[in-house]
Amino acid sequence: MSSSQSKLRFSIDRGGTFTDIYAEIPKPPGYKILKLLSEDPDNYKDAPTEGIRRILEDTLERPFPKDQPLDCSQIEWIRMGTTIATNALLERKGEHVLFITTKGLGDILKIGNQSRPKIFDLKVQKPQVLYVDTLEVDERVRIWRPDEGEIPRDAVLLDLQEEDWCSSQGLSKYMELVHNVLETGKGSIYVKGLSGGYFQVLKAPHLPTLKSAVQEKIKQKGIPSIAVAFLHSYAFPLHEKLVESVLVESVESAVHLSLSHELMPMLKIVPRASTSCVDAYLTPKIRKYIDDFCSGFQNQLRGVGVHFMQSDGGLCPVEQFSGYRAILSGPAGGVVGYSMTCYYSDANNDNDVIPGEKGTTGRRPVVGFDMGGTSTDVSRFDGSLEHVFETETAGVMVQAPQLDIHTVAAGGGSRLFFRSGLFVVGPESSGAHPGPVCYRKGGYLSITDANVVLGRVLPDFFPEIFGPNENEPLDVESSRQAMKALTTEINAFRKQQDPQVSEDWSVEQVAMGFIRVANEAMCRPIRSITEARGYDVSQHILAVFGGAGGQHACAVARSLGMKRVFVHRFSGILSAYGLGLAEDVVEVQEPCAIRLSINNSEKTETEEKNDDNQPEPPWKQALERLEILSKRATAELESRGIPLENIQLDRFLHLRYQGTDFGLMIREPQDGDYLSAFIREYESQHGFRIQSRDVFVDDVRVRGHGTTSRIQKHYLEEAKDRSPGQPCMISSCYFEHIGYAPTPVYLYSALKAKAEIQGPAIVVDPPGGVTVVIEPDCHASVTSHGDLVIHIPTTTTTTSPKNNLAEKGDIESQLKATAITNVNNNSSSRDAQEEDERGQQVDPVQLSILSHRFMSIAEQMGRTLQRTAISTNIKERLDFSCALFDDRGGLVANAPHVPVHLGSMQDAVRYQIRKLGKDWKPGDVILSNHPVAGGSHLPDITVITPVFVDENPVFFVASRGHHADIGGLTPGSMPPFSKTLADEGLALESFLLVHRGEFREEEMVQELKKAGCRCISDVISDLRAQVAANQKGIVLLVELCRSLSLNTVQSYMRHIQTAAAWCVRDMLKKLAQQALHYQQQDRLDVQVATQDKVVLKGVDYMDDASRIELHVTIDPNQGNAIFDFTGSTPQIYGNTNAPPSVTASAVIYCLRCLVDREIPLNQGCLDPVTIIIPEGSLLKPSNDAAVVGGNVLTSQRLVDVVLRAFGACAASQGCMNNLTFGNATVGYYETIAGGAGAGPDWNGSSGVHTHMTNTRITDAEVLESRYPVLLLKFLLRENSGGRGKYRGGDGVIREIQFLAPMTASILSERRVFPPWGCAGGEDGIRGENYLIRHQPPQVVFLGGRNSVPVNPGDAIRILTPGGGGFGAATRR
Repeated sequence: MSSSQSKLRFSIDRGGTFTDIYAEIPKPPGYKILKLLSEDPDNYKDAPTEGIRRILEDTLERPFPKDQPLDCSQIEWIRMGTTIATNALLERKGEHVLFITTKGLGDILKIGNQSRPKIFDLKVQKPQVLYVDTLEVDERVRIWRPDEGEIPRDAVLLDLQEEDWCSSQGLSKYMELVHNVLETGKGSIYVKGLSGGYFQVLKAPHLPTLKSAVQEKIKQKGIPSIAVAFLHSYAFPLHEKLVESVLVESVESAVHLSLSHELMPMLKIVPRASTSCVDAYLTPKIRKYIDDFCSGFQNQLRGVGVHFMQSDGGLCPVEQFSGYRAILSGPAGGVVGYSMTCYYSDANNDNDVIPGEKGTTGRRPVVGFDMGGTSTDVSRFDGSLEHVFETETAGVMVQAPQLDIHTVAAGGGSRLFFRSGLFVVGPESSGAHPGPVCYRKGGYLSITDANVVLGRVLPDFFPEIFGPNENEPLDVESSRQAMKALTTEINAFRKQQDPQVSEDWSVEQVAMGFIRVANEAMCRPIRSITEARGYDVSQHILAVFGGAGGQHACAVARSLGMKRVFVHRFSGILSAYGLGLAEDVVEVQEPCAIRLSINNSEKTETEEKNDDNQPEPPWKQALERLEILSKRATAELESRGIPLENIQLDRFLHLRYQGTDFGLMIREPQDGDYLSAFIREYESQHGFRIQSRDVFVDDVRVRGHGTTSRIQKHYLEEAKDRSPGQPCMISSCYFEHIGYAPTPVYLYSALKAKAEIQGPAIVVDPPGGVTVVIEPDCHASVTSHGDLVIHIPTTTTTTSPKNNLAEKGDIESQLKATAITNVNNNSSSRDAQEEDERGQQVDPVQLSILSHRFMSIAEQMGRTLQRTAISTNIKERLDFSCALFDDRGGLVANAPHVPVHLGSMQDAVRYQIRKLGKDWKPGDVILSNHPVAGGSHLPDITVITPVFVDENPVFFVASRGHHADIGGLTPGSMPPFSKTLADEGLALESFLLVHRGEFREEEMVQELKKAGCRCISDVISDLRAQVAANQKGIVLLVELCRSLSLNTVQSYMRHIQTAAAWCVRDMLKKLAQQALHYQQQDRLDVQVATQDKVVLKGVDYMDDASRIELHVTIDPNQGNAIFDFTGSTPQIYGNTNAPPSVTASAVIYCLRCLVDREIPLNQGCLDPVTIIIPEGSLLKPSNDAAVVGGNVLTSQRLVDVVLRAFGACAASQGCMNNLTFGNATVGYYETIAGGAGAGPDWNGSSGVHTHMTNTRITDAEVLESRYPVLLLKFLLRENSGGRGKYRGGDGVIREIQFLAPMTASILSERRVFPPWGCAGGEDGIRGENYLIRHQPPQVVFLGGRNSVPVNPGDAIRILTPGGGGFGAATRR
């Protein structure tokens, strides 16, 4: 603090467990740090107030009584970050909320995007909604599409951009127009919305009815908070403002109101409505806390600058702090802290940054690593804060600017397990109570215990706050005994699997093994925010903060190839320190609907230069909007007392290509050319640009920021001869490869600037709760400000893949290099490899680490595909999967995207291996979708890329995506009445998509034309995205091989498959033992039950009466099983035939669900299983049989049959409810949720996708903005779930009205045979499909599958099945 400053400044991070305070004080050393419990009701009411009181008393040297409001005359400002909002959301302790929305959409937040959080959980658990009651308002507007021609001449036109229709006077005038026009039926009202697009008003709210309904809801339930979200209110806010006017007039009590368009005026009703509910739920709680906090000071803190940290990393005045912007208030301070210190540190201005990796200032980008007790947060900074605008927290979608923070469930409290040969860390946490074993409260073995055992956590430097009375030190011996017991179990398992194992692992080796696995788990999200986005992770600095991060920092950095770790002087309280460095921020944003033509924009600009009479180009309209927002942001910041010269404005346009839903928020480039900047950024992220596509401006945004003051840095005295001084003790710490080593321990507070510390060493900061482990071969230096910089030695000479395979700009060029070179591969022959495997003992730790690595690669492939695709099916609905395969085509890792793809992709790869043999060459990529070649149904196209060594493929990567149209009888390529495969569109058994690195677009286009594809350009673009996703997997696999050796990677692929087989065998043994018990409960049909054999039976029927019969024969001793489908119906003259690969997918899915815990998902799951399918049956039809329904309908029935045989749960909806519609210009496909089956101890979930699919539903506003339709209803179908001790989940009602002539098709099941109940539970209600004709008015029953022409005004109504109940219902 400068000498001119005499007042105190407080930066406070109020966390869930501790409250950290960094205060600038007017006496040496200029600052004070305090850490105290956030909750300690015996000693104080509020932790921040108490912390301020103690520091005031100590600094000013006079008493500040606890029981009196504090004198705040010596306080300049208080800045606070808090987890109050996050904790209230997690614990569901917010305010009671009434949710008001458009008629027909009352359950839109209960259904959400219809996907289930965990696809292998039979007990589907969707987060609870935040509101207690709903009110549907009979109001409706629709988007007026440009292709509809001119607006009718008798229409009344309003312009929201030119006149203030949202004022009280404007609303009254609007309602008069509504009465004169709509109520009399004379004419129509069209409104130019805030986006610039037009809307037709179909129905305005009836205010007397609305007023009465709101009053009654508030009176009945005493609801103090209301959230409002109407369809399209982001650009048409009038009807939401009418609700506000009604509340102002009619509600006497203080009711909080959250209008969705005021919070975040962006497209998508579900996240915007959810955000409105979040704000209504949290803001009253936050206001109460703020009022209580201010009441602890004299004059309610008037005259003191009080600011709160928001989720976007900016401060706001206390009176503007609201719930939806507060969720990341706590973590945000830490991100600002490391961004403003590490990135701009003198330690980050060297010149060894590789070309293309420098930020705007030529500095290394930084990865933030905040490891806490239950989780680890990671983020990235490269000169500016990175934001996302749609996130999910505690199961709730929030649409608002938030820092891009990724969280993994791995922290100090993560529990440790050994399961089926694998070291498992989390996701279960020991929490603060009872905590790890060393907490002396009967807790669980956790990562903290492993660090205690290894001597990395030193009890001497921790407070004595443990045990029942919270007055004892950490318990080292109990941690060691718990680890010893687990070590005994692990050694026994190793000897059981390999009798040649002669040497037991020590307790320390096991503890270190868990540390290594935990480190890899924490590396995964770091790779996601770097490698998955095209950044070289090794060129980043790792900035560590939080209590536990320093214990793992060196190892994590080494694993990622990072050369430097940065530990701030106040890393233990960095979230508090960061608040002092933060700026005031104002975010202003408006929707936009400006269409930029790539082909015409430059021409228009040139013409304008030569002709002053030319009209302004569209992009200038966007710039004018930016100017208006810039003035608003500046005025707001000036009103907070920030001088104009301190204000900076960041201006953005949110741009996207026509026909895509993936936009980029483009910061204003130096030359002002947003369009070129968008194209460059799109190509950088996706690997290509979309030719001949216009670009849309969806939003204009301005972020204004500035500050009046920041906390000051303090300099340390320099060390003599760079010596760290004498250590306070010499400890014994265990390290990998060297064992125990004498390890000096230094106090952070005793270190001086320029001191050098050679590892091994430990640096501790007891006040901040920080322990930093400097590993052997690493060395640390202290900066002039007291920060610790740890230098990590380079352990490998391998070249980063970024400089080899990925350095070229286009995918085709990269594909020419798919042969691995310069890898550590002593022998590439298969015989030598297998001999090496036999002689190599399996290291369970390495096995666990590589399980993470393989899955991480598959996940990054998936993110690449989602990012680079353009279709709604892949980008929004997530109807795709990506996987890795060994040299024999065996599945190694499949990112769990769509379950029906699980086993079938493996069959597709193996088919190509058999078919192509030596003909497959480096640079070749194969496309296949034919059922005989491992396909599921024709829209699912698989793209397969091999990786070669010495002309032999050593790995395969593949991606499968559902394409919107590949020809066939109907738009969407899902014909309800197809009889042969030719009816369903393009069918390719083995097509060379890429040859020697060249994408064969012309040949592919010809195939699509022959099949009658209706959207060829979209298919080609998505195929390129699949090729790019495969290439991403190859690059990462090559890097892995270079770091470990090819033989090691291939060997552990086999070992991981073996581990999965162990898990399934253990499960089958257990189920065999449970068979008789379940039979007595009427849960399953046991045919045979002896000590040597258990035979289970399951039978179910498709709606056409075709039979699926299964006999499961289990060997209880070996854990093997035979799944025999003999007795199933012969091939169908229809399209519900299912290729054998679909049956394999259903079986592997069910086995994974029945294991009921995380296991490697690969070929090993099927190793203990033999599947028998009769030739010529509907499960193994002829090569030309129609199969489109087999993938989406029969697959669901297969799952029901398998789960019925095992008595696991009642039947779910048993269908995907496939709806397609389109014409010559548009095509659309969706699958619709239903009810989940109940189980032995759970109710079925409602309005959710079940079993073999988990695709999302298109948001209603996106649907209506892209297609000529209206979504009239999307509701839960009440009481459609089967009754029972546990009820089945309800299906949904979805009704869509068409605004243009089209063909609509429905392909569905469970319209005849209902989803069955289990163990006495009742069946769910069957589904129903209807066509509602507009002229003449008529309701037509469509049956289970049909295809009908529809005209404007017609609608289709889908009622999906409910799930079956479980157990006999209790009579009342």
